[in-house]
Amino acid sequence: MASIPTRLPGGRQTAIRNALIVDPIRSRRRTTQMLWQYFGSSPHWPTLDQALVPVLDLFTTTDKTADVTEASTHILLDLLGWKGQVLRSSRLAARPGRSRRLADLAAATGARSYLCGTGGMKYLETDLFTSRSISVTPFRTPTAGGWDSGRAISALRALMLLGPSALADALRAVAADQDESRSGLLGFVRTHDANSGVIQGALFDPGPKWPRRR
Repeated sequence: MASIPTRLPGGRQTAIRNALIVDPIRSRRRTTQMLWQYFGSSPHWPTLDQALVPVLDLFTTTDKTADVTEASTHILLDLLGWKGQVLRSSRLAARPGRSRRLADLAAATGARSYLCGTGGMKYLETDLFTSRSISVTPFRTPTAGGWDSGRAISALRALMLLGPSALADALRAVAADQDESRSGLLGFVRTHDANSGVIQGALFDPGPKWPRRR
């Protein structure tokens, strides 16, 4: 949704769950002001504003970036009517190694296909998946029909332009166009990538804009 200043107590090796928000009260105020400034003029702002209440409240009860990130992802999925199940990789058996870990997680959840972004395809060892009868499905942002800016805009932009129902319909249409036979796809996103990994990969800018609030 918005960048949250974060510090890593253990340096780059810090687990996501241990990353800490820098000055939670100030970060809450900054996040609130930024979202209102950019999206407060949208006709769909009241819906988002109400949904954000529990997320913003977390800034006063936790200093963990992951808690806020996970909650914000949940409210976006709820607004879009998503009814899936969230599984924590830390609770599933998986061996170390980027590709091996992902293959183990996919197998543990019973996935038939692993949905992978263009960045992951550069390093993914696909044979670790195919040996378990799990296909690897590359995901690429559509380039036609107004989706060309999908990589460069926030998940909230499309939500505030279209509204939850219309955006959900648009996402379903793109999923169907990509491949109607790919039911049961499973893609993994780290907590700090959740907003972009699931939502931002399928956004488009239909054109109309609204003025920022001053």
